[in-house]
Amino acid sequence: MAYDKFNILTSSAVPLPIENVDTDQIIPARFLKATKREGFGDNLFRDWRYNGDDTPKADFVLNDKTYSGKILVGGKNFGSGSSREHAAWAVYDYGFRAVVSSFFADIFKGNCLNIGVLPVQVSPEFAETIFKAIEADPNTELEINLPEQTITLKVTGQKESFDINGYKKNNMINGFDDIDYLQNIKEEITGFADKLPY
Repeated sequence: MAYDKFNILTSSAVPLPIENVDTDQIIPARFLKATKREGFGDNLFRDWRYNGDDTPKADFVLNDKTYSGKILVGGKNFGSGSSREHAAWAVYDYGFRAVVSSFFADIFKGNCLNIGVLPVQVSPEFAETIFKAIEADPNTELEINLPEQTITLKVTGQKESFDINGYKKNNMINGFDDIDYLQNIKEEITGFADKLPY
């Protein structure tokens, strides 16, 4: 399933300064029955967003119109817990294209890269700087430059580099998932196969 190409993203951000956010909090297990990637955004952080009667919790950041944007800034150890792909699906389906944190669980990070969400790992100090900037001005913008592998706090120009696997970086720039990548090099694969001895 192809997704939007990712090159340079400039956006305001939604702050979630909570540590150890696990995948069951991102998308509770009772919503894992569907096999398609659509529709999970409605239940992103479901138990934090809604009361038992399905009314929105006014004090949760996703229900606060003060904050918006395509970037979610999370606390340390974001995406821990079970390996469910649906957590990354929910983040993407809600509309986030990048998640920033000072540490990601490896499996969650991989799941994000597979479906078009860029996990940007920054230093704890830079993460704190971002949170303070958003607190001071909710319209604060971040620029995430995937080709250059940098994240910049636009208001001050402060910048950090981040790491990403070269193969995943290329896929995100082109909007490919693993199947799209293989289809894109189909002629090369066929050509190589034709040269093999039988």
